[in-house]
Amino acid sequence: MDARAGRYTDPDAVLRGVFGYHEFRPGQRKIIDAVLAGRDCIGLMPTGAGKSLTFQVPAKILPGPVVVLSPLISLMKDQVDALIRTGFRATVLNSTIDWDERRARLEALQRNELELVYVAPEALNDGLRSQLAACRPALLVVDEAHCISHWGHDFRPAYRQLQGLKTQFGDIPILALTATATRRVVGDIIRQLGMRKPEGFKGSFFRPNLILTALRKGEGRTNREDLLGMIRRHAGETGIVYCISRKSVEDLARWLRGRGVKALPYHARLTDQERTDNQNAFARDECDVIIATIAFGMGIDKSNVRFVIHRDMPRSIESWYQEIGRAGRDGLLSECVVMYSWADVMAYDRFNEAVPDPELRAEMRTKTVALLDLLQSARCRHQALVAYFDEHIDECGGSCDRCRGGTIRNVTAGEATAVSRWPTTSALQPEVVDLELFDRLRRLRKQIADREGVPAYVVFSDATLRQMVARKPRRRSDLLSVTGVGKVKLERYGSYFLDAIRAHGTG
Repeated sequence: MDARAGRYTDPDAVLRGVFGYHEFRPGQRKIIDAVLAGRDCIGLMPTGAGKSLTFQVPAKILPGPVVVLSPLISLMKDQVDALIRTGFRATVLNSTIDWDERRARLEALQRNELELVYVAPEALNDGLRSQLAACRPALLVVDEAHCISHWGHDFRPAYRQLQGLKTQFGDIPILALTATATRRVVGDIIRQLGMRKPEGFKGSFFRPNLILTALRKGEGRTNREDLLGMIRRHAGETGIVYCISRKSVEDLARWLRGRGVKALPYHARLTDQERTDNQNAFARDECDVIIATIAFGMGIDKSNVRFVIHRDMPRSIESWYQEIGRAGRDGLLSECVVMYSWADVMAYDRFNEAVPDPELRAEMRTKTVALLDLLQSARCRHQALVAYFDEHIDECGGSCDRCRGGTIRNVTAGEATAVSRWPTTSALQPEVVDLELFDRLRRLRKQIADREGVPAYVVFSDATLRQMVARKPRRRSDLLSVTGVGKVKLERYGSYFLDAIRAHGTG
């Protein structure tokens, strides 16, 4: 069967019917219109801004498959699982797929039975390039596009294999997406990918649902006790703690486990199986917190990460923004805390000694010092952060410790009574009046997700569950009006959630 039979023609119809959303976020429609018109486009869209929709919507409209180059193999399956549950024909091509299955997937692609195919850049050898080109893709998407630039904060040599793909794929449009890129990096992306006069969209980097706090290390504090207090204030929620070294990761994870916290480590020295198991436990809400080096996180799709804590200062402002961006992707309030000191800068100096290029080494140090300066300044943290990306905003008014006039001890995302008084954030977190129903729906979601072998957020996001609690839909038509409930998910899960809501009302 041709996946294109009876395909959509209107992006708004895809948004409502497939995804269950009622309006596009800023920039999404502009990017979609550009790629549907056959133009190259580069989108600078912060994490949580909905960049995936900019190519998933066209995949329901374009005459050929959309090829998505994505760097994190471990998350591709979750991404495809989520798409399938939304009504897409999608698959993955990477090194984890055996030869027979890979051939079957490529044959399905050649028969025009697939709308989206995710490919790891490392798998893109000459043979696969030719096979993909023969399938006549309609759009090439380069996710995390800053990885192609030597000047980006997470350069990956495998991304250099993407050169020439535009021509080899028949001069199809390229959509390059990144959450963090300076002007220099954007120029490098355009050159490396051979993009021609690309359309561009730069979203706002201001995310008021992220409550930013910076703490100087020392000053009478016990950093581990601070961390433990923050994690305990988020009981029942999951988060990430970043550390600078593998030893710090292991030591802190062990210390937290000794105090009753379900903490798992993640770093490059773990076995592939250990990393996969720990990441799956995190994605499926089976641990309280992942303690990790920067090896963890790129491409994280988990929408309900409620806190990100940096036990050690990140390497740069770009890295800080990228890493805190893993919190609050569902738009709900989330806590982001960074601990910093000059000793962190010196630690990065030691790491940088292994970098042979003196110019690059000097630039890396400059970026680290720039973050330290930002954290030590008296300026609104959101205002200072977005200014680095050439954006100018008023002070946030309450989404950072500078504007709030407080410290970590009087603000956590879990303290709903406090956050409800903030003028900039009160509308971002709908109050859950009926906590019993919310917990019932979360348990139901977890049961369904476990049965299907997927993370809970793939079924429905926390934001969708909150709307269900607030509206208490009783009929299918009522449930379809809830944001995040499209036609396929209504058919797949609707009756379970309606039954639970009705049972709660009568019980």
